[in-house]
Amino acid sequence: MAAAVGSLQALVLLCRLLLFLSQFYVLSGGAKVSTSGITCFSHCGTLNLEHSQPLTQAVKDPGPTRTFTVVPRAAESTEIPPYIMKCPSNGLCSRLPADCIDCATNFSCVYGKPVTFDCTVKPSVTCVDQDFKPQKNFIINMTCRFCWQLPETDYECTNSTTCMTVSCPRQRYLANCTVRDHIHCLGNRTFHKMLYCNWTGGYKWSTALALSITLGGFGADRFYLGQWREGLGKLFSFGGLGIWTLIDVLLIGVGYVGPADGSLYI
Repeated sequence: MAAAVGSLQALVLLCRLLLFLSQFYVLSGGAKVSTSGITCFSHCGTLNLEHSQPLTQAVKDPGPTRTFTVVPRAAESTEIPPYIMKCPSNGLCSRLPADCIDCATNFSCVYGKPVTFDCTVKPSVTCVDQDFKPQKNFIINMTCRFCWQLPETDYECTNSTTCMTVSCPRQRYLANCTVRDHIHCLGNRTFHKMLYCNWTGGYKWSTALALSITLGGFGADRFYLGQWREGLGKLFSFGGLGIWTLIDVLLIGVGYVGPADGSLYI
């Protein structure tokens, strides 16, 4: 009887030792343990130990690598044309400035005669007809003549401040002229033209004449006009003993003597 009890106790100890070793082996990350179904019987009960295999994670083949090239879209032009600033919105098409329309002109028309031309508004320009309906194509009436043949009131020219306005013969200068926006004509709207010198430096004719009459003997009129050399001559000669003073009164009165910078009186 004692021998049977001792053998059972030895068997229980052996089962516990195998359980401990199997748990240590699994926790240490060793190879898979396929042992299962170890059953120990004792008088105290039955021990069942089942070792499960660790789950293996499934690895999927990602397949061939694909490369995508992002092609940027062409940037839409948001730049505003420069002529838009001159074009009123929703106005009459026939009254648009020349920079806002394109016209099919005919250079074979008779000079000075009224003509009609077919015109189209430029992109981004909106206008209406007499009934306030949107319009793109219309007809304008104008006089057959080139831009450089327009009257002086229909164009603007640059001024020159270097030429002499008081001279004989009268001087001219080459000016750059531009037709006004609301005027329609043939040819280039910017052109060159020879104009007479016509500018002022701010000198008043009435002031110069008054100084010549009252203080001309001291050269005040010549100093006022910027002619300091003549002014010093009149000052130290007491107006040329009055003769120079009388002559200057006449010359300034008729406008022959003017400012030293060559400008006109105001």
